Amino acid sequence: MSRQFRIAPSILSANFAKLGQEVTDVIASGADIIHFDVMDNHYVPNLTIGPLVCESLRPVTDAIIDVHLMVKPVDRIIPDFAKAGANIITFHPEASEHIDRTLSLIRECGCKAGLVFNPATSLSYLDYVMDKVDMILLMSVNPGFGGQKFIPETLNKTRAVRQRIDASGRDIWLEVDGGVKVDNIAEVARAGADVFVAGSAIFGAARDSDAHRYDSVVAAMRAELAKA
Repeated sequence: MSRQFRIAPSILSANFAKLGQEVTDVIASGADIIHFDVMDNHYVPNLTIGPLVCESLRPVTDAIIDVHLMVKPVDRIIPDFAKAGANIITFHPEASEHIDRTLSLIRECGCKAGLVFNPATSLSYLDYVMDKVDMILLMSVNPGFGGQKFIPETLNKTRAVRQRIDASGRDIWLEVDGGVKVDNIAEVARAGADVFVAGSAIFGAARDSDAHRYDSVVAAMRAELAKA
């Protein structure tokens, strides 16, 4: 079965002094999804953005807003992001006391729901909730900071998740986040991913040029995905 590939720039690496323009530019350059990395300086050792930023950006773009919650506890903030305009909300199973209930809460708030797996987190959390999962996000770095190197073992984990998704017969997106760039995106796709989070690979590359646009790097990623 053919898969549609989606590129999801992470605004964690964007220029926050002109964040609205960054979002507009990166979508105009051919990206599909805006990825929010939400960190609480508790579950992960960093502090980033909250629902107010999502609410401010929602009028700027019609693109899907994909909110990755790296917070604990997680349930309280889900309705806030849903009201702020999120389309997809994913969370780490370790951050929820009742995973099934949290997945249901996200859907009740009108968003698609997903689980996020750190490099060493077991996939066994999926055993009884595949019917409530719309996205599975695999971290290919340890969460908390941008600009890290891709962990190669994630490829085997991606293949394992792809097998689970195919066996379920459900339309579940498989997203990979961390160290994804032009020279490895095709390999990640061949392992089974169909959504690719890239932060510094996109925003950092543009920052090194005078144009401050993202057309070339997004086009290069598309060209590599065409080979997958």
